[in-house]
Amino acid sequence: MKNRFFNLYSHDFARVAVGVPRCRVADPAFNAAETIELAKQAAANGAVLVAFPELGLPAYTCDDLFHQRALLDACEEALASVVAASKSLSIAMIVGMPLRVDHTLFNCAVVVAGGRIQGVVPKSYLPNYGEFYEARQFSAAENASTDRVNLLGTDVPFGSSLLFEIADMPLFRFHVEICEDVWVPVPPSSFAALAGATVLVNLSASNVVVGKSSYRHQLVGQQSARCLSAYLYTSAGRGESTTDLAWDGQAVIYENGELLAESERFLDTSHLVFADVDLERLSRERMRQTTFAQSVRRHADEVSKFETVRFNLDLPLNRALPLERVVERFPYVPSDPKRRDERCNEVYNIQVQALVQRLSASGISKVVIGISGGLDSTHALLVCAKAMDRLKLPRTNILGVTMPGFATSDRTLLQARQLMEIVGCSASEIDIRPSCEQMLKDLGHPYASGKEDYDITFENVQAGERTNHLFRLANFKGGIVIGTGDLSELALGWCTYGVGDHMSHYNVNASVPKTLITHLVRWVAETGQIGNSGSDVLVNILNTDISPELVPGKSNGDPEQKTESVIGPYELQDFNLYYTLRFGFAPSKVAFLAYTAWKDRDAGAWPEGAHVARNQYALPAIKHNLGIFLDRFFRTSQFKRSCVPNAPKVGSGGSLSPRGDWRAPSDSESVVWMNDLKNIPVE
Repeated sequence: MKNRFFNLYSHDFARVAVGVPRCRVADPAFNAAETIELAKQAAANGAVLVAFPELGLPAYTCDDLFHQRALLDACEEALASVVAASKSLSIAMIVGMPLRVDHTLFNCAVVVAGGRIQGVVPKSYLPNYGEFYEARQFSAAENASTDRVNLLGTDVPFGSSLLFEIADMPLFRFHVEICEDVWVPVPPSSFAALAGATVLVNLSASNVVVGKSSYRHQLVGQQSARCLSAYLYTSAGRGESTTDLAWDGQAVIYENGELLAESERFLDTSHLVFADVDLERLSRERMRQTTFAQSVRRHADEVSKFETVRFNLDLPLNRALPLERVVERFPYVPSDPKRRDERCNEVYNIQVQALVQRLSASGISKVVIGISGGLDSTHALLVCAKAMDRLKLPRTNILGVTMPGFATSDRTLLQARQLMEIVGCSASEIDIRPSCEQMLKDLGHPYASGKEDYDITFENVQAGERTNHLFRLANFKGGIVIGTGDLSELALGWCTYGVGDHMSHYNVNASVPKTLITHLVRWVAETGQIGNSGSDVLVNILNTDISPELVPGKSNGDPEQKTESVIGPYELQDFNLYYTLRFGFAPSKVAFLAYTAWKDRDAGAWPEGAHVARNQYALPAIKHNLGIFLDRFFRTSQFKRSCVPNAPKVGSGGSLSPRGDWRAPSDSESVVWMNDLKNIPVE
């Protein structure tokens, strides 16, 4: 079990490869040898599929030599050597060659695995424009008069509507098309994806001209995104004839529109690129995006034409095979500084625009917000300030209130006062201790008798008093209460039912996770979104320990409570939230991804200026904190999320609104997730 946990195939990943062998024109034996050598390297690295260029056995630039019997015979001999080599390799190989079928010549992709030819796919669309003259030598797939062909003495499937499935990997079903096939308005791979192919492969030659490389990226990336699939693309490189053309050997691998791997172009030697494709993620995206199934039904006639060829591979399941894929530690926060700034700008403007619309639609011009001197209320106040600017209203229409209680530190109280001053809102201060003492007395709580009993009631009385003041102030001043609770707190149930971090008239932070709020505040400070002053105050807030400050500490400057010591570090819990909420992954896979993200990474892997502990989490810590998350998320906290106020959704990572992304029963159990958690080994 231990090795299987650390094996990428156990978590529905598949390692795939694209090869660009150096070739010689009209020398199939040499080309086959280069192909076999790359296939051996790919198999040794744990890949289950490797694709090679279009007409790679003879070379694409043979032109009229394709009609020479000696060359065609040599191609079949070269294929035989590839088939023989595949007997000892646990990998499927796709090679390109010309093939004679019923007095017709086809440009084909041949799928080879386990010492057998599994099937042959002819090219559907033959370019005959510009520098291309393929219709001079070949016929298109639609001209085939048979769906079986005898090749090397074996009867094998033949046609453009073939799918190939590895028996031990039901989610790994691939389809092959050739070069021009993906350049047409409706590529064959579109129907193949609807028929169940999760991995699309393109054997291409594709000479290079200025600008073509970037267009290939657009073409392949968009096809993988539309088809919710992985897409492997290879092209011819060094050795093809340069009589009139040039070749760059570009190879790329995409997954649902995201580039996973790309080869270096213009290399002199044979080369490979690898990527670990997440098959479960693709499957879940298709399940989530219900219009995919509608498309399957709408194109049922085309889908029904596909035949599936199944074969076995000896998958390397019993050895540790780590994931060789970058798994970001902060899925909500891009690690690239430029993309991170773009993300912050977009999220901030979504929040501001949503609040502007709510105020405009309601005819209300004032907002009331509690300011604690901590992170969440700081960001909510910054959103309010920008919204007032957009509405051309004075920032004094923001009624900021700080409400010190029994455990409020001097630091956060000072920060709250400074923050309201630099924002320019109407600032007030209400000491809630007298009203809290009265309520504790009314309840007969031991604290009212002089005992230091800091139980949950003691905490919630303070939280409730703050919220009561905010709502009554909003009534009195004709405003609405702006909520401050964030996505991470809602996921973990780290909020008191019916109070400020849970209840409000409108919550601008409800779909923003804690790790992202950190960077939003820093970005506002660095870019001067609400003015050029106050950056020092914001930085101080960023460097403040996250605490509810409801239990008095031993000193006024050191909070007794530190949130992350109870519910776990937000950096891990946001990671757990993203993969649980967005993709529905099992705990064992979430833990595997977290293990991959946090192991053996240096400080440079962290986002610049990250407000996190910067720990290297080992598997025991990952498992422990995931257990906290799962029980709180699935068993104890849904009743709080079922009645949250309106809030804008800001990201594709999801929200927990009961009217939007997440509808769940308030009395469900967490047993199935906790049982899966038990199967995670400890290193």
